[in-house]
Amino acid sequence: MNKHEFGSNGGTRERKVRRDEGDEIHYLLGAEEQLLWLISIRVPLPKILERICTALDCQIGNVVSLIALPGDDSVELTEIAANAAQFGLYTFCSEGVVAGNGELLGSLEMYSCDSRGPTASELQGIERAKCLAAIAIKRHNEEANQSNCGMHGSFPAQGRALEWPDAIN
Repeated sequence: MNKHEFGSNGGTRERKVRRDEGDEIHYLLGAEEQLLWLISIRVPLPKILERICTALDCQIGNVVSLIALPGDDSVELTEIAANAAQFGLYTFCSEGVVAGNGELLGSLEMYSCDSRGPTASELQGIERAKCLAAIAIKRHNEEANQSNCGMHGSFPAQGRALEWPDAIN
């Protein structure tokens, strides 16, 4: 849970997230709020997905991740996996990025320097990253569909709002 840190003069300093071994992690990605903001201002999808992967890589450490879309070339993804193995990287995690209705929006591929799988707390961060990626991809797809249908309006003007997850305090 978030804790206040107190300075030597008794006043509060900037609020920080404390992560003790036994505590539940409430704020999984340090950059989560910024990522949601980037999604809301319509930063191009590749940049958002890259930022999500960078945040996840930094949080876990010794991993490199990539989010692929269903339309991406499967040969290219196979080559990436082969190159990762050639450089001594192990598959750390490979999971689908899925919308709430079960639609496959993409996949998260992660490679590690160590031959191991994610811990329970790392799985929480991975799930959070997949959630952010799903929000970004879904929004991108909706905007692409609107453009193809000749609808040119912004989401706020149409009453659409970005859904902010509960655990971003």
